[in-house]
Amino acid sequence: MPQTAIIPPGTGVPLAPYVPGTLADGVLYVSGTLPFDKDNNVVHVGDAAAQTRHVLTTIQGVVQAAGGTMADVTMNHIFITDWANYAKINAVYAEFFPGSKPARFCIQCGLVKPDALVEIATIAHIGKKA
Repeated sequence: MPQTAIIPPGTGVPLAPYVPGTLADGVLYVSGTLPFDKDNNVVHVGDAAAQTRHVLTTIQGVVQAAGGTMADVTMNHIFITDWANYAKINAVYAEFFPGSKPARFCIQCGLVKPDALVEIATIAHIGKKA
């Protein structure tokens, strides 16, 4: 099946061998997205809400670069480092998904950089483009 790498303008070099998103057969798979600047430094240290907004804005950029909108998102995989941040993360999450909500799961775990409080991976059904 043909695949297209989705790399929005201004994207930094990933920490590992992956691309921000892959579009295959109308389905966009967005890699786990952390609150990183383009040099892979954690932004908004200690602020779960601001980190979540940064992550979802980054994901939104990948979705838009693939030709979709956040309304096309069907699944989110959410990783958090502390359940104490759950309400803050959910409040920002609701801003990005105000209507029908995508399916999701959320687990507590360690992340690749200790100052990162949230990571989200996304699946969106963009549709086949002619």
